[in-house]
Amino acid sequence: MNLSNRNFVRGVFLMMIALLFGLVGYKNYTVGAFSRSGPGLFPVMVSSFLFLIGLLSAVRAHFVPPVPLEHSIKNITVILLSLVGFTLISEYINMILGIVFMVFCSTIAGTSYSVVRNIKISLGLIAVAFAFKNFLGLSLPLY
Repeated sequence: MNLSNRNFVRGVFLMMIALLFGLVGYKNYTVGAFSRSGPGLFPVMVSSFLFLIGLLSAVRAHFVPPVPLEHSIKNITVILLSLVGFTLISEYINMILGIVFMVFCSTIAGTSYSVVRNIKISLGLIAVAFAFKNFLGLSLPLY
């Protein structure tokens, strides 16, 4: 097990996240069957696909040249602050502003910064949020 290979570590983390959500969904909700699904079927299916992607990533890491694992405390801090800001802005103002803040703040951690790209990403995430609210009936504080 090579924990200095970014591809391998990415696959392991995806598998751990998938197991966490899959086990919680399986344990706490009834799964049902495909003909009559329960509330736990969707998280179990999504986590199963995520686990498979993580497994393929971890296996693939052994066949491609290793990519060194690097981390930046600044980037980790920026990402965490953007998530906390999204949560606070969504809670106390509205989710649309929270999404825009999260996108513009988190892309500071990247290698390039593009306002046009950030606007496109924000509009896409806002469209997804509206779809979740209107088609799935989720109670999201969009405005």
